[in-house]
Amino acid sequence: MTDDSQRFTAMYDECRQRVWAYVVSRAGRQIADEVVSETFAIAWRRFDDVPEPALPWLLGVSRNVLRDNIRAEIKQESLARELETWNEGDHAERVAERFAVVRALATLSEDEREILILVAWQGLSPRDAARVVGCSPAAFRVRLHRARKRLAQAVEGAPAIVNRPRVRSMHKEWS
Repeated sequence: MTDDSQRFTAMYDECRQRVWAYVVSRAGRQIADEVVSETFAIAWRRFDDVPEPALPWLLGVSRNVLRDNIRAEIKQESLARELETWNEGDHAERVAERFAVVRALATLSEDEREILILVAWQGLSPRDAARVVGCSPAAFRVRLHRARKRLAQAVEGAPAIVNRPRVRSMHKEWS
């Protein structure tokens, strides 16, 4: 055995039980063996950095290992909770709802679809969306209200308004 191996073995024999007891007092028996193993693996890799006496340094390392394990566990739990929210509800039902909305959008005029897309998907305010389509904000709000109403009717399967008036082209500049 080399000198480093003998010194490490002596340190391990002297400190292992106390490091284990420290970890058990902080986290319980289930995790203690894993944390102690990782602590001494770090001590071996950084053996030249281990001071005399080694116990305070080893307890600090075990504290850091335990903290990292807890952080990883919290991350996993958080991710699991997030994934659960994605799985809530019936997938087929959500697909059917999205399909119904897309089908309803297809029944709208190009101008109505553009109005809804600018506000709902592009996130523009009515004032900004009015600039895009070239009308006043008040006129845009009226058109948005009508487009939403027609979309809701189409999604619900209500008959669409057959004789809706043709709205002036929204692409003209207002003076």
